Order: sequence, then C-alpha cells, then structure tokens
Amino acid sequence: MEKKLRPGSLCVQAGYKAKNGEPIELPIIQSTTFKYDDSDEMAQLFDLKKEGYFYTRLQNPTNDAVAAKIAALEGGVGCVLTSSGQAANFYAVFNICEAGDHIVTSNEIYGGTFNLFGVTLKKLGIECTFVSPEASDEEIQAAFRPNTKALFGETITNPGCAVLDIERFARIAHQNGVPLIIDNTFATPINCRPFEWGADIVTHSTTKYMDGLATQVGGAVVDSGNFDWMNCRHTGDNTPSLLGEGRGEAKFPGLCTPDESYHGLTYVKAFGKMGYTTKLVAQLMRDLGSIPAPQNSFLLNIGLQTLHLRMAQHCKNAQRVAEFLHDCPKVAWVHYCGLKDDQYYELGQKYLPNGSCGVIAFGLKGDRETAIKWMDSLQMINIVTHVADARTCVLHPASHTHRQLSDEQLREAGVAPDLIRLSVGIEDVEDILDDIKQALDKI
Repeated sequence: MEKKLRPGSLCVQAGYKAKNGEPIELPIIQSTTFKYDDSDEMAQLFDLKKEGYFYTRLQNPTNDAVAAKIAALEGGVGCVLTSSGQAANFYAVFNICEAGDHIVTSNEIYGGTFNLFGVTLKKLGIECTFVSPEASDEEIQAAFRPNTKALFGETITNPGCAVLDIERFARIAHQNGVPLIIDNTFATPINCRPFEWGADIVTHSTTKYMDGLATQVGGAVVDSGNFDWMNCRHTGDNTPSLLGEGRGEAKFPGLCTPDESYHGLTYVKAFGKMGYTTKLVAQLMRDLGSIPAPQNSFLLNIGLQTLHLRMAQHCKNAQRVAEFLHDCPKVAWVHYCGLKDDQYYELGQKYLPNGSCGVIAFGLKGDRETAIKWMDSLQMINIVTHVADARTCVLHPASHTHRQLSDEQLREAGVAPDLIRLSVGIEDVEDILDDIKQALDKI
C-alpha cells in the first residue's frame, strides 16, 4: 500500500513521478494534438471509452499532472485547470446550471465574482440571490428556490478578510439538496481543506498563492466526489435533504440524464464520482475552451512546490503587520482573523488553526484621499491589482478593483469604501514594517 503523503510532500511530489531515465521536472508538452496510428483508437478517445490524449483543449499531460497535484492537496477525486480563476468559478456553476436556474451566494466575495454571478450569469438566464454570511439560518434558507442549484462562498473573503462558516453553509446547502461550492484561493489547501468541513466543490485562482510569483494566470475546479448527484445529497452526511432522494434527473439533468451531444452518455452513470469533472471537460471545455497553456501549468507547478513554505512565511509576516496596524493610532480598523479581538477569530481558529493567509484589510482615519496618499508614499510595497504574491502588494478596492460599484454596492459586497487590501509578502518583515511606517508619517 502506497504511503499517504502529507501536504508539504504533496506540494513537491504529487501529480508527476519521473520514471527511469525521465526528466525529474514535469515536462512541458507544448503540442495542440497527439498522433495515433489507428483510426479506431482515436474514435474510442472521442467516445470517452478510452483514456488518452488527442487535443489539448480537452486534455494535456502537463496540465493533467498539475491538476492531479491540486486534487491531491485538496483531497478531491478530480481537478480541472482553467485559464483563470474567473473561468473556474464560471465553470463550477455552469456545469450544473442552465437558463432558468438559480444559485445562492454569500455577498462577501471577490468583486469580479460578484459581477459574474449578479450580472453576467443573469444574461445567460441564471438568477443569483446574495445573502450575508452573517445572516441566520432562516434568512439564508429563505433565499432558496425550487430551481436553486448551488450555494457559494469564499473561505477567506477577498478583499474583506471575513472567514466563512463552511460547516454551517454546507449543512444549509445539503438540506436543500444542492452542493456547496467554496473558493479556497486565499487559504489554499495548506491552511484549509473545505472538503473536510462538508464542501463539495472547491475553486481556486491559481494566479494567487499557488503560483505565488505572478508568472501566470490560471484557475482550478476540484470535485470532492462526495455529492450524490442522482439523489441530491452529500454522501456520509446525515443532514436530511428537503428534496428527498431520487431527484437528480430533475435537479441536475446535465449530469443525470443522457447528453445527446455525447452519444446519449449519462455522466454520473458512466463515470461515477468523476462524472462532474468529466462533464466539465467533455462538454464545457469542448464548447467554451478557457484552458491553460501547458507552459502556464509548468510555471504553476514550480510555484506549488514551495506553497507550504511560502504560506507559513506569509502568515508569520502578516500577523506581525496586523498587530502593528491594530495598535497604530492612525489606523481606524483592521480585519485579520489572527487578531484575538477580530470578529472572525473563533472561526479562524476552527477552520484555519495553522494560519489564514497574508492578506489584511484595514482602514485609515481620514477619507479616501488619505488612503491614496499613504499608498502613493510607499517605496518598497507595490501598488498592483494582484494579490497573494511573494512581494508585498497593496490596493484600494473602491478606487481600483471595485470602482464600478457605488458606496452602497460596496457595503453590500462587504467592502468598506475606505478599505485597503494589504497583501503581505515574504520579504523581511522589518523592511515591510519600515515602509508602512514611513508612509504613515506622511499622512
């Protein structure tokens, strides 16, 4: 029996194992297509009756090796890489939704995802209801409809740094016979594995900590294999579904009824626990694309090899910076779940006992211009759209990533107009603090 590796070893070893005489580093298979001598063999590949490679939009050895590593880190049965984190969130939902369907989501999510669900999906006929993650069970339950297909949230919200009660959201989702989809980008599987708390699908923007060096844009969708699509329930979960069993064909027809575009194949019957990811590749990637380039997956894999080391340093540095900001008289407020008086401290201790991430949300005393002046006075810290990088980065969402939202919409999305998102890197923490202090002296 093969030994089960711990997360740090999986970061380095999972997904690809060199054979005798083969390269130790994952090769880049930068080819669009793959040759076969036998026409029937390729036909079987197209019919999904045989495993293999024929076109990189559907499968590629480099991409698949990195996907396997991420699946192992999250404890899932399968993973599909996408060309961006936004594509991952879109595919995770669209794989089980169609026009006329509905989803429920926490309103404290990344601004791009907020717009994707609230505006773009609506144009495709998929409605979305936003709920506060602080709302009562009854209030969240009231958002569900007969055509609701999923509940969505973020482990640690971007940019507000709130911690989601994953176990509670999972219970509510499963009572309604739908999966819980969690964006685990900020925590990474090093600091939180949502499947262990009842989540069914996990997404990532691999652009962030998984890459860690700002070299590639990518995303991932990971399936736990724990949601019984045919019976609309989480396997091993004693939470009773409000739908009853045997409702999969009506609730999730894309997975539980024949796909006429694929010779009448029914994904969950043909592929069992791999039905969700197989459909995502065979149907959505086939029709919509949004795959990563093998070169990007190669770069992502290099980042993954040090993920466990970097996350520890990010958290160590961020804790020091959060404590400094907490005690600074020029700072109005700080959100970081590592602070004992933070409203999410207890949830952080439950779900993120080894640390959360390097991102801190805080506000300065003053107005928007105060935040801008402080940021413009920084010398080492970078003003960039990016976050979760080896370098310390800063952003004012109301002026940048969320500038399309009014102050009222910002608050609905859990983003205070004065919020500054500071992504603490892995530089020497004293240099990070020195830069913050000298910029504070100028406001």
